[in-house]
Amino acid sequence: MAGKFELFEDKAGKYRFRLKAGNGEIIAVGEAYESKAAAKKGIQSVIRNAADAKVVDQT
Repeated sequence: MAGKFELFEDKAGKYRFRLKAGNGEIIAVGEAYESKAAAKKGIQSVIRNAADAKVVDQT
């Protein structure tokens, strides 16, 4: 099963998203957004930028 983004409203009334792997495990969480539209833009930014992102090992 493919991963998915879940868009939701938190207890404070802010919009957030989380990325879940195919097995249901949460693998990324977005910040709090004032609007649903802004949260959707955040999801699109992750989709656009993650494919070419480099891994920087800072250990």
